[in-house]
Amino acid sequence: MPRQLPDLRTAFLALFGWAGALAGTGHGALLPVACGCTLVLAAGAVARLRGRGAALAVLAGLLVYAAVATAAGVRYQRVTHNPLTSLAETRAEATLTGTVVDDPHLIHGRFGDQVLVRLQVRGVQAGDRALALREPVLVFGRRSWLSVPLGTTVRVSGHLGPASGGDVAALVSTSASPDIRAGPDPWWSASGRVRAALRESVERLPPDRRALVPALVDGDDAGLDPALADDFRTTGLTHLLAVSGTNLTLVVGFALVVARWLHVRGRWLYVVGAAGIAGFVLIARAEPSVLRAAAMGSVALLGMGANGADRGTRALGVATIVLLLVDPSLASAVGFGLSVLATAGILLLAPTWRDALCRWLPRWVAEAIAVPAAAQLACTPLVAAIAGQVSLVAVVANLLAAPAVGPATVLGLLGGLVTLGWPAAGRVVGAAAGWCVEWIVQVAERGASLPTAAVSWGSGPVALLVLTLVCAGVVLLAPRLLARRSTGLACCGVMVVAVLVRVPTPGWPPTGWLMVACDVGQGDGLVLNTGLAHTAVVVDAGPDPKPMDRCLDDLGVSRVPLVVLTHFHADHVDGLPGVLDGRSVGVVWVTRLRDPPEGVSLVRAATASAGVATEAAPYAETRRIGDITLEPVWPLPDSQTTGPGDGSTANNASVVLLARIRGVSFFLGGDVEPEGQEQLATALPGLQVDVLKVPHHGSRYQDLPFLRSLHSRLALISVGADNDYGHPAPETVAGLAATGETVLRTDRDGSIAVVERDGALAAVTSR
Repeated sequence: MPRQLPDLRTAFLALFGWAGALAGTGHGALLPVACGCTLVLAAGAVARLRGRGAALAVLAGLLVYAAVATAAGVRYQRVTHNPLTSLAETRAEATLTGTVVDDPHLIHGRFGDQVLVRLQVRGVQAGDRALALREPVLVFGRRSWLSVPLGTTVRVSGHLGPASGGDVAALVSTSASPDIRAGPDPWWSASGRVRAALRESVERLPPDRRALVPALVDGDDAGLDPALADDFRTTGLTHLLAVSGTNLTLVVGFALVVARWLHVRGRWLYVVGAAGIAGFVLIARAEPSVLRAAAMGSVALLGMGANGADRGTRALGVATIVLLLVDPSLASAVGFGLSVLATAGILLLAPTWRDALCRWLPRWVAEAIAVPAAAQLACTPLVAAIAGQVSLVAVVANLLAAPAVGPATVLGLLGGLVTLGWPAAGRVVGAAAGWCVEWIVQVAERGASLPTAAVSWGSGPVALLVLTLVCAGVVLLAPRLLARRSTGLACCGVMVVAVLVRVPTPGWPPTGWLMVACDVGQGDGLVLNTGLAHTAVVVDAGPDPKPMDRCLDDLGVSRVPLVVLTHFHADHVDGLPGVLDGRSVGVVWVTRLRDPPEGVSLVRAATASAGVATEAAPYAETRRIGDITLEPVWPLPDSQTTGPGDGSTANNASVVLLARIRGVSFFLGGDVEPEGQEQLATALPGLQVDVLKVPHHGSRYQDLPFLRSLHSRLALISVGADNDYGHPAPETVAGLAATGETVLRTDRDGSIAVVERDGALAAVTSR
């Protein structure tokens, strides 16, 4: 008997509310998407209704739209148009008194580290003007702000600045330490003690386990290795690193199991569940993301009961509307969208898929496959829009990790609670949580290392429309395919082959390639073709070994007689292990300046383990390898070898190379800044090249007259998408394009190959 269509009326109302929130907060560009989804669900909702019922549903939708749009508009206007925003526009100096409403976050910037703190301001003193108000602000302060607990009342003096986005009234920049006026309320103090005890219970574990256990329990991912976080992203396990409905479901579910074991019955179970939700919110912090997770987790718990699809879908719609009324900015929050989509997938798709699989699999196996698959499919278009890729291993990775997630989360929480009274016993429980977490780490690392763990996908409207249609096709076909053993196993076989066998990019690498700027993210990774079989020179290795290794594999490079590391910043050297892994490497050239120390240590350790020698790039000496002629023209042989640790000094010590490959000339400038570029202009008068690798990822710190004087025909910018540095600077791109040269960038074009065919110079991109 076919499964009846679930009750979609509240989901229909929720999408009306979502469209209203987007309209009220000024995100008009997203309205067509919301309206399209609303029409689709409207058809489903009205299909169950006739006549007056359908008219009432549409009327209710319009009322919800009006209510949420009004609430969003009022909130948006209040935050963006008030006396504090007026002061911020004049960049006035002021003293503010407010409460810390979020844990301080350390951010790394070009000019040093800063701490970001969110305050709910109650009073402002600017000169002779005193204001009493309640508005949110963001404070950028020194490291001493890291120790300020959530809920603390502070006083801060600094310079105001305008904010964008409509979620805060102003930005505050201060060099002063926080002036604490009152401590946090008792419940926040208790929450802080539990979080501190949780970290104490795992402090003796290896770094990955030590960081991941708190992330699973309360979303505290401080200290997590960025490379491991990238592996979680590739394998679709990122939701484990943030507070999600899964966390709440596990914690509250465990509390209910204990309550039943203690013979708690009837309505008292609801009290236990409510207390569990409240405790979870306090431990994980009452931030919008946590409240969202609590709501979605509660919906999931409802969906587990009798008539779960209808009850869960109705609860999802109501929860979405309530959250949008409370905080309309969630309508444009990616995390909120993913939570709603994942929950909807589990409620609407998973039961049908489970029932189909149950025809030839045990129910528990069918459910274990259907739930992550449904959640992943529902989120796929949005994930592609954000990350520009589609994970092929996400379902399997979630399936493999699932058995360890529950024990790790529950044991981690127990470890923190036990540590409050008995630290030694708490560390034992924390170690058990660490063992469970190690399995999840192995799943993420091994899954991400598969040849086709994820495939790149465009984030433009056409590409996303195609992907959405593909997902819709899967929704329609999956029940029929999964219901039969033969077709179900065939689908699994296709997925296994797709993951294990790297699908070659048509036309890549292109015939006659001379140099490739690899898409390694926010960093540099260049490969120069020697003309010898499977042999190339590598200039810089990017910030991550995996993209660099993958790029070299795609190019068929197994021998690297020379690696040049222009300087020791992480975005140029951290990928070196990917170059060394499984390849014959001759020697590594480095800059004279041994700074920063972390990069120097990484290169020393990587080359020592591979048995590869390092030496300073020989100034003005010409080296020929196959078709390549290389000449280091910077830094000077008497340049300094130690530095103060600031970014500019290391950048200006970059090894700058002039290269020539089969008659085509290249200027490879590392991250050299205007000071170094000016000296190069003096030392190399009249220099002209065919291809320019734009220094420092196209930042605004350039000597544009010098770069334009090179008269290059191609300018390549190696840069990561949506980076925090504003690279490349629009003025740099425009300044180079104004000379008529073609400007290409890896964040938009993917890997870029410079090719020479029949005497003509051209560029071919991997996308």
